[in-house]
Amino acid sequence: MSTNLTLRSILDANKLTRPNFSNWLQNLRIVLRQEKKLYVLDTPVPSEPCSDATDEELEKYQCFIDDNEQATCVMLACMSPQLQRQHENMDTPTMILHLKELFVAQSRVEKYQISKALFQCKMTEGSSVNVHVPKMIGYIEKLAQLGFVMNHELSFDLVL
Repeated sequence: MSTNLTLRSILDANKLTRPNFSNWLQNLRIVLRQEKKLYVLDTPVPSEPCSDATDEELEKYQCFIDDNEQATCVMLACMSPQLQRQHENMDTPTMILHLKELFVAQSRVEKYQISKALFQCKMTEGSSVNVHVPKMIGYIEKLAQLGFVMNHELSFDLVL
């Protein structure tokens, strides 16, 4: 149980905000994997079993519903109050789909704007290398935070 709380503290320290969606999702996957509930993120909620279902089918369904509820609570707990209100009545797979639609499109525009600034970045004559290089490194790091990781060689070549 203490391991659960320790891993959940990762999510508490990194609540979901617009620019950190991919990092937040990665941390959420780590926590849910450790709690053996990762499967609920990508599995649609099953239909309720019919009245003549076996005990095994009923148990499997109830297990999914319980795991889904716990995963939903973990997700809601590590969001801003505004996002909590928007997603409080959704199941886990629906919530993940909605968040991806909401944030991935925004991050694509942001990635474009940052990469455009990076590729247009030129050092003017007489300006300081001490200002230019950190600015370019900052662009490269912002792109990495948005999930666009360049290999080391390309990053190095761009700065030069």
